[in-house]
Amino acid sequence: MHFDLTVFSLPVLPILATASESAEHVDGSLVLAAVLLSLTVIYLASKVGGELSNRIGLPAVLGELVGGVVVGVSVLHLLIFPAEGVDASGSLIIRFLELTDGLSPAAANGVFQAESEVVSTLAELGVIILLFEIGLESNLKELMAVGLQASIVACVGVAVPFAAGTFGLMTIFGVPAIPAIFAGAALTATSIGITSKVLSELGCLNSKEGQIILGAAVIDDILGIIVLAVVASLAKDGVVDVNNVIYLIFSATGFLIGAIALGNVFNKSFVVIVDQLKTRGELVLPAFVFAFVMAYVAAAVHLEAILGSFAAGLVLEETEKRKELQKLVVPIADMLVPIFFVTVGARTDLSVLNPAIPSNREGLIMAVFLVAVAIIGKIVTGWSVFGQGQINRLAIGVGMIPRGEVGLVFLGIGSSSGVLSKPLEAAIIMMVIITTFLAPPMLRFVFPQSCPTETDGNPALAEVSSD
Repeated sequence: MHFDLTVFSLPVLPILATASESAEHVDGSLVLAAVLLSLTVIYLASKVGGELSNRIGLPAVLGELVGGVVVGVSVLHLLIFPAEGVDASGSLIIRFLELTDGLSPAAANGVFQAESEVVSTLAELGVIILLFEIGLESNLKELMAVGLQASIVACVGVAVPFAAGTFGLMTIFGVPAIPAIFAGAALTATSIGITSKVLSELGCLNSKEGQIILGAAVIDDILGIIVLAVVASLAKDGVVDVNNVIYLIFSATGFLIGAIALGNVFNKSFVVIVDQLKTRGELVLPAFVFAFVMAYVAAAVHLEAILGSFAAGLVLEETEKRKELQKLVVPIADMLVPIFFVTVGARTDLSVLNPAIPSNREGLIMAVFLVAVAIIGKIVTGWSVFGQGQINRLAIGVGMIPRGEVGLVFLGIGSSSGVLSKPLEAAIIMMVIITTFLAPPMLRFVFPQSCPTETDGNPALAEVSSD
C-alpha cells in the first residue's frame, strides 16, 4: 500500500520521524518485560486450559488451544499479534507497560512488534521441539513398515479435499479458478503438531493407527508444500513454475531418504561422542545440535523445519541412549511446546463466525461447505488402508482432520497475493478454526481408552508415557 506524504501537513512530519526512530531504537528492557508478561499469560492459559480439559476427559492440547483463544484477539486481548487492523493499542500488555514502566505511545508499536516476533519465534521453536520429541517416541522401523499405506493415505488425503473443494467452489459458488484452487489447496493440509500431540496424550502414538497417521501427516506436509508452490506460482503470474515443483519433489525425496540412511550411520557415532563428554548437558545438548541442524537443512531445501527435527528424533530413537534422552527432553518440551498451542489459539479471531456482521454471511455459507469437505475428505482416507482387517479406519481418517497453523500458511500466501475475496478468506479461516478444535475431542472419541501397542516391547516408551 502506498501513501503520498505530501497529503500530510508539515507539523505531522516530525512526529512521523520520531515514531520511526522509536521503532529503530526499541528499549530492550521494555521488550524483555513485554515478553515475560506474554510468557506468564501463555503458561497460565496453558495450564488452566489443559487442566480443565483433562478433568472433563478431553486431551489437554484442546484446553491449551481454548486457553489461547481466551487470552488472544477473540476475548481478552492479552496476547495479540500484528495483523490487519491490529496494532499496539489493542494489546493490554503494551497498555499495561505504558501505565507501569513509562513506555511512551510513540515507542509502543516498536515494542509490540519486537515482542510479537520473539513470542512467534519461541512458538516455532516449540513446535520444532515437539516434533523432535515425537520422533524420539516413534519407531523408525515401524514407521517404515507402514510407509506404503501412509503414502496412500496421504495422497488420498490431499487429492480428495483438493478436488472436491476446488470443483465445489467453482460450480456451486461461482468462485474463479485461481481463488478456488487456493482454497482447495488449504484443504489439503494436516497439522502434524496437533495430531501427534493428541496421539501422544492418548498413548496411541505407536499403535498401528498412530504410525499410519504420523507417517501420512509427514508425507501430507511434503505434498502440501509442493501444492503450495504450484498455487503460489499460479497466483503470481498465472503459470506454474515447473522447475520449482520438480526441485521440491526431488529435495523432499532426497531429504527423507538421506535422513533414514543417516540413522544407520549416525546413531552409533552419536553414542560414542556422547560417552566422551563429561560436562553438564553431555547428552541433551548434542542431541539438540543434531535436531536443529536437521531442521535447518529441511528449511534450507524449502521444506518445513519440523520435518527435520522429526527425522532427527527418529534417528536418535534408534540409539541406546533414547530412554535417557526422552526423560531429558520432556521438561524442555514442557516449557516450549505450550507456547505454540496457545499462540495458535490466540491468533484465532472468532469474530468471523458472527452472522450478525453482514460481511460474514457469505463467508459462513462457503465455510459450511469447506468444513464438510475438510472433514469428509480426510475421514475417507482411513478406507484407503489395505491388508489390515482389524485396524480402526475411522480413527485414521479423524487423525488427518486438523489443519491448524498449516492451513493458515496457505491462507496467508493467498491473502498476500490478493487473489482471495474477503468472504472466501473468512470461510478458510473458519474451516481452519473448526477442524483444529474438533479434531482433539473426535480423536478421544474414536480411539479406545488405551492403546496397548503403544509401549509393547519398548519399556522406554512405557516409562515416558507413565511420566
